Amino acid sequence: MDLRWIPGATPTSAESAAIDQALTPLAADSVELGPRQLLLPALHAAQSRIGWISPGALNHICQRLDVPPAEAFGVASFYAMFSLERRPQAVVHVCDDIACRTSGALHICSELEKKLGPEGKPPAGAGATWLRSPCLGKCERAPAVLFQIAGAAGGEWSQSPATVTQALEGLEHRTPPTQASTWLVPQAQGPERHRLRLLRRIGKVDPENLDDYRAHGGYAALRRALELGPDGVLREVVDSKLVGRGGAAFPTGRKWEAVARAAVRPHYFVCNADESEPGTFKDRVLMEEDPFAIIEAMTIASYATGSERGFIYVRGEYPLAFARLRRAIEQARTRGFLGSNVLGHGLRFDLDLRRGAGAYICGEETVLFNSIEGLRGEPRNKPPFPTQVGLFGKPTGVNNVETLVNVLDIVLEGGPAFAAIGSGQSTGPKLFCVSGSVTRPGLYETPFGVTLRHILELAGGIHGGRKLQAVLLGGAAGVFVTPDEIDVPLTFEGTRAIGATLGSGVVMAFDDSIDLHDIVLRIAAFFRNESCGQCVPCRVGTVRQEELLLRLAAGKPLGSRETESVLLGDISQVMRDASICGLGHTASSAIESAIKKLNLFQGAKKR
Repeated sequence: MDLRWIPGATPTSAESAAIDQALTPLAADSVELGPRQLLLPALHAAQSRIGWISPGALNHICQRLDVPPAEAFGVASFYAMFSLERRPQAVVHVCDDIACRTSGALHICSELEKKLGPEGKPPAGAGATWLRSPCLGKCERAPAVLFQIAGAAGGEWSQSPATVTQALEGLEHRTPPTQASTWLVPQAQGPERHRLRLLRRIGKVDPENLDDYRAHGGYAALRRALELGPDGVLREVVDSKLVGRGGAAFPTGRKWEAVARAAVRPHYFVCNADESEPGTFKDRVLMEEDPFAIIEAMTIASYATGSERGFIYVRGEYPLAFARLRRAIEQARTRGFLGSNVLGHGLRFDLDLRRGAGAYICGEETVLFNSIEGLRGEPRNKPPFPTQVGLFGKPTGVNNVETLVNVLDIVLEGGPAFAAIGSGQSTGPKLFCVSGSVTRPGLYETPFGVTLRHILELAGGIHGGRKLQAVLLGGAAGVFVTPDEIDVPLTFEGTRAIGATLGSGVVMAFDDSIDLHDIVLRIAAFFRNESCGQCVPCRVGTVRQEELLLRLAAGKPLGSRETESVLLGDISQVMRDASICGLGHTASSAIESAIKKLNLFQGAKKR
């Protein structure tokens, strides 16, 4: 290929050094997989050094990886966390999504605008700026901010709950706060701790110490898996009736069997840790507080499916999760739990860590594959399915963090014992991300089958004794549940019976002081902004949906409210029927439920 570089664009010595340093330890990958799959790490390195991706840095990356500059520009411009325009080295991202906007985020934005200028447009010579952000996955401690500090001594970190003062101090001092964070897993602090399975190590085990993990049962499941053999592990996972915890609820055992039986080699296994659904934070807690469990579960999955290489794709807005997983992988590799001869059993398996850069759609599995491969984050048509043609065109297994961590108990206790937990076809424990207007927001674990009312009671009920107005179940792609529906059993079958979905386990409560018009408008804006634009139904439908809601909020419908309601239904149906991926399929779910069940936008102007 005759590649033409950006004329006159030369990187600074600092930029080229940062890019080369990031690529050097990964260079061996390019022999097998091609250099382009290193594009995302290289872009991260360039931005981390000077705060943006300059034409010179982009040129250097393209020359190192043999990628056409136009294509690299297309990838870099796709992600919200990258900037192709010069900006200050200190940036604070303020979450203004659902949970944070009900907890003071809009006030933070207003004050930062007064002190730092308009969003992303600092005064000349300013050393810092601010940006609005979609959900940062810290909903249990809203409002949240994320700092990006470029330079040799820079870094990234989140702070929550955050204040205006803390946001400004972080930009000024450019160092993370010294106080230690405590994760909100309320059950871990009380008498229910002994019932926890997925969360049993949270707050009890040092997440950066492999020996501490082993002292609390770590790697017992992998040793048991090696005794069972690949077929034995597959049998237990099938017998467990475990289904995916990311929302699709596909049987995990069937997926693993399909990969294991695929004749084409090599096989890959991917952990989808790009948790970006507004209201969701369960995978973040597991990654930050129990990273070795994910590595052990990935090793078992690879053993069962005949995969010699795995990838963990971590959401870009999770810097602590990424750092802890990286250190955990290094320790596991050094101690023989990863590599060419795992535990001396001849098992060959190693892990690569990849970091996203701000794109909700990368949580869709085929988009995630494209992102790892250095392509734009756009979905692929299915079929072929990933178990046949997945990452790098090879058979690939993919599960999210919560799904994988369940495998440890399945292997240790047996599939039938796991299947006995829960209710009906919804087996095992389930994590629920509880936030909003509750007394004790946090991550909760219960067996499938408890009611939504029970979850709210675990969280202390509605704070301040206020009245419950609605619950958003399943996140922005879920549905609103009314107060008279909260006795629904939280199973796939139970929620389906009332036209709802468990989704990613979001339980976001709204008391009667919350303006739900504003919440629904934010959901519409979220999907409009996060659509990748590849297919017309989603690209146009999400825009028209938001425009329609804005008309209703302003009390200026085209025709009557009834006419607009019919139009919204038509838009929703087209997106469900014709969009390539799940984003378009679910972009209208919460909005339609809010209008039909909560009687919003009844002609009155938005408060």
